Amino acid sequence: RVARGRSRSRRLVDIRKDIQAALAGDAKEIVLTGVQLGGWGKDFEEPQGLADLLEDLLKIEGYERLRLSSIEPWDFDPSLMGFWGDQRLCRHLHIPLQAGNDRILKAMGRPITTQQFADLLAYIRQVVPEMAITTDVITGFPGESEEDFANTKAFIEEMHFAGGHVFTFSPRPGTAAYQMKEHVPSNVAKARNAFLREVFHVSGYAYRSQFVGETMQVLWESGTNTGENRWQWSGLTDTYIRVLSESNLNLWNQISRVVLEGHHPRRNALLGRIV
Repeated sequence: RVARGRSRSRRLVDIRKDIQAALAGDAKEIVLTGVQLGGWGKDFEEPQGLADLLEDLLKIEGYERLRLSSIEPWDFDPSLMGFWGDQRLCRHLHIPLQAGNDRILKAMGRPITTQQFADLLAYIRQVVPEMAITTDVITGFPGESEEDFANTKAFIEEMHFAGGHVFTFSPRPGTAAYQMKEHVPSNVAKARNAFLREVFHVSGYAYRSQFVGETMQVLWESGTNTGENRWQWSGLTDTYIRVLSESNLNLWNQISRVVLEGHHPRRNALLGRIV
């Protein structure tokens, strides 16, 4: 934040132009992304919000999916859930947690408690039960005790995330955390990182399991021609599940109906049969 300065929102007219250009190139999925997506429009002379942006962009025709990238929990207004009545809006939200312990959250300067975070996720799932919720967590933040880490582990398990990214704290000059004492030894922070990655592996497996046997739409992002007119494909459902399949057709950038048949033995993905 020190390096990039204050947030600057792109004008709605420019966002529309980007989408129209993407559609001219046959894009199927539009992803709204930014350093602080939930803060869009707050810096305008006449402030707007993410709800205004979604309301406008969902009026545009010609694309199959609209996906939101990372949104801080305090920027996510529960009223936004009304937009998921439009099936083009992907059932996936990335909501950073960073720590599952109120003391560490306060030390990080994050204006939220674990209870508020849990309440938000409960409401989201009440409206859209299949919503994939992923998150970010930092291990080894200054002062993180074994008890703090145990609380974070337990909270992550309780939230049943569809997946998550784990980062090991590294001090950055110019930040408040750089001046903090009680640094966690690097080997301890890295060990905690590996532990939480396994927790996310387990919760991600459980999330994907509920869709085994179902037929879902998959957008094929990449493929490999294995010869003899056979292709191996990798794509995503709207719920951000990685799906692997085979076909004798070039399906790049196409959306197929796929029966999800089971887990891949080595990757965090499901194996699918194209209908």
